[in-house]
Amino acid sequence: MIQSVSFEKHLIAPCGMNCGTCIGYLRDKDKCPGCRIISSDKAIIVNRCIIPGCSYLQKTTSKFCYDCEKYPCRRIKNLDKRYRTKYRTSFIENLTMIKENGLHSFLVFEAKRRTCKNCGSVLSVHRDNCIKCNQI
Repeated sequence: MIQSVSFEKHLIAPCGMNCGTCIGYLRDKDKCPGCRIISSDKAIIVNRCIIPGCSYLQKTTSKFCYDCEKYPCRRIKNLDKRYRTKYRTSFIENLTMIKENGLHSFLVFEAKRRTCKNCGSVLSVHRDNCIKCNQI
């Protein structure tokens, strides 16, 4: 039996993205450390993201967008729409799960959802196939 992967809580971005499933985090070359990590190694698009530095987010206790007075803001709605359409993942659903069930439950859910049943590697949210064994 293949053991499921596990994710660290710091890999869950304020918007609900699991950075541990991002192709930028999973690749070997120019690896992104994740949205919550302050680093110059991040991809340009990640550095341009306004969510981690959002002044409203900084006022929240949880440091997740669901706790913001403006939630869901236009930025979250647009990200959610793009990811639902292109990658079959909803940041708003992720944030709802974190808010209602806690971060630990979300991490367990993600581990089950994002483990390749063939080889046990992390499944990228940005790919239809496993990046290690190419299984669907």
